[in-house]
Amino acid sequence: MEKNNRFIGILSGIVAAICYGTNPLGALFLYQEGVNTHTVLGHRFSLAAILVGILMLFRKEHFRVTKRELVILISLGLLFAASSMSLYSSFHYMDAGIASTLLFVYPLMVALIMSLFFREKLTLATLLSIALAFLGIALLNKTGDGATLNTTGVLLVMLSSLTYAVYIVIINQTKIKMSPFKMNFYVLIFCLVGIIAHSFFSPDTHIQVLPSARAWGFAMLLAIMPTFMALILLTVSIRNVGSTPAAIMGALEPLTAVLIGVLVFHEQFSSRLAWGILLVLGGVMLIIVGKDWRWKQIREALRRR
Repeated sequence: MEKNNRFIGILSGIVAAICYGTNPLGALFLYQEGVNTHTVLGHRFSLAAILVGILMLFRKEHFRVTKRELVILISLGLLFAASSMSLYSSFHYMDAGIASTLLFVYPLMVALIMSLFFREKLTLATLLSIALAFLGIALLNKTGDGATLNTTGVLLVMLSSLTYAVYIVIINQTKIKMSPFKMNFYVLIFCLVGIIAHSFFSPDTHIQVLPSARAWGFAMLLAIMPTFMALILLTVSIRNVGSTPAAIMGALEPLTAVLIGVLVFHEQFSSRLAWGILLVLGGVMLIIVGKDWRWKQIREALRRR
C-alpha cells in the first residue's frame, strides 16, 4: 500500500510539474492579445474554479468548511495568487523561459523551511538531487553567457518562488482533511479574490473582457493545464510523498518551458540545453529512487567491503 501511494505521489508530482510548466504558453499569447496580467490571472482562476465546482457537483461533494479550514484555505489562496501575480508580472521584464528556470529555486526554499522550522532532515539524496537540478537549470538559463538579468524581474521571480514554497509547506504541515477538489475549489476562489483586490490598487490594470475567441481559448488552456490539473495533482503528490520531494520534481516545470520554447517558438536547441535537460531529469530521478533506507544500504555495503 505504501509503495502504491508513493508511486501515485511521484506520478502526480511529475504530471503536475509538466502542467504547471505550460504557464508561459497561455500567458504570452494572451499578452499578445493586449490584455494585462490581472485579466490573464482573473480569467485563469475564475474558469478553473468553475471547472472544479462542476466536478464537485458531479461527484456530489458538499461545499461546507469549518472555521479552521477556512483560515487555511484563505492563506493558501492568497499565497498562490501572490506567487502567480509575481511570476506573470516577471514575464514583462524577462523572457518567460528564463523566469520559469529561475522559479525553480523554490524546492531549495521548501527544503530549507522544512529543515529550519520543522526539523526535517536534509538527506544525501535530497542534497544531491537539488545540486543536479540546479546545475541543469544553470545550463538551461539562456543568459549563462554573462548577460545581466533585469533586477525587477529577478526579484519578482524570487517572491513568486518564496510564496509558492510556503504554499507547499502549509499544505504538508496543516494536513487539512478534505478532497483535493474541494480544497482547490476554495484556493481558486480566494486566488480570484486576491487578484481582484490587487487590481483596485494598481493603476490602469483593471480586469478586462477578453477580446476574442482566441483569447478565450488560451484562457481556458491556463485554467485547465497549469491550474485545474496542476493544483489537484500537486496536492495528491504532497500528501503521498511530502513537500520536499514534490517540490524537487518541479524541476520538470522549467524543462517544459524550454521545450515549449523550442517546439512552439522555434528557439534553437543546443548541446547546452541537452545537457541541462539530462541533469534536471537526473535530479528528478534521484529524488524518486533516493529514499533514506537505500542510502543506508549503500553505506552498509561499502563498509562490508
